[in-house]
Amino acid sequence: LTPELLEEGFVRELVSKIQTMRKEAGFEVMDRIKVYAEGNEKLEKIMQDNKESISGDVLADEFVFGCTKGYVKSWKINSEPVTLGVEKN
Repeated sequence: LTPELLEEGFVRELVSKIQTMRKEAGFEVMDRIKVYAEGNEKLEKIMQDNKESISGDVLADEFVFGCTKGYVKSWKINSEPVTLGVEKN
């Protein structure tokens, strides 16, 4: 697998987890959100590098790294631990 394909896999998993969190938090389909990530520099970099793509999929207006707020959940994404948070804008 190429590094690009591996990164695409991480992006798809991140989108899936954020969408799950939107649903669990009871957000409406069209609600704009802020996404938080903490605890994994590798995943934070992937999120920063793919911000536009992820934003379009999950309706995120902003990404905040190094802390969490809102509806918070810990995940393992392709065996990388990370804590994500989502809140309405």
